[in-house]
Amino acid sequence: MLVPGLIIALIFSYGPMVGIVIAFEDFIPVKGIFRSHWVGLEHFKYIYYLSETREVLRNTVFIAFMKIVGGLVAPLITALLLNEIRIKSFKRTVQTIVYMPHFLSWVIMAGILLDVLSPTSGIVNQFLSWLGFDNVFFLGNDQWFPYVLAGTDVLKEFGFGTVVYLAAITAVNPSLYEAAVLDGANRWKQTLNVTIPAIIPITILLTTLALGNVLNAGFDQVFNLYSPSVYSTGDILDTYVYRIGLASAQYGVATAVGLFKSVISLILISLSYLAAYRFANYRIF
Repeated sequence: MLVPGLIIALIFSYGPMVGIVIAFEDFIPVKGIFRSHWVGLEHFKYIYYLSETREVLRNTVFIAFMKIVGGLVAPLITALLLNEIRIKSFKRTVQTIVYMPHFLSWVIMAGILLDVLSPTSGIVNQFLSWLGFDNVFFLGNDQWFPYVLAGTDVLKEFGFGTVVYLAAITAVNPSLYEAAVLDGANRWKQTLNVTIPAIIPITILLTTLALGNVLNAGFDQVFNLYSPSVYSTGDILDTYVYRIGLASAQYGVATAVGLFKSVISLILISLSYLAAYRFANYRIF
């Protein structure tokens, strides 16, 4: 049963790693990988001295950090609140509603957000006008755009995390709650002293996996929402690689940026695994 998955991983994950060599070449598609001129670390030196690179790296880390924090806190709070609901039909309805956006692609979500956040006819700006505030061009304002990216990403994905946390909560031994009731603990104290400690392992796991994506701020989302007016705060490593690699045909430079990102991500996720084991005595592998 594992063979199909292994084949797919070999073809689409490990096979393309041969292309890493492009980062060290003046790659020309006609000549191919093995006949292009070798330039060593020239592409890495080039991107190091580009001011855009530091700006894009800063944007990527900032946006990804907000997404990681929001993607961990929002589903945890939602799961704890849903766990307190005793009307099962209402609980399932809410759980389904918050989970549904996870299945929508960013192409569809971007179309919805363009209408909802429109500076003239969007429902958000209409509400702001009703409150007496000026209209805001959320997707065209470089100050607002990073927060819009983080907020909409959490809105789309927190339902999935909520389901994971709810599954962990249902696995908590009921006898622990019974013992807490006998000790006089109310619902809040039961949550604080029984539920939260019991789901710490899954919280550590999700946090550790999220830290490995600190340089993945979401290409699909950003590409479908950004514009040149917000490049200063909304451009991330993945969109930067797309523009210089495909739009500008600088394949070697784009590959160098991608390789740099992959190496940093590997270091960060390795450190997060080590921290999870050392400080929480939790092993993922």
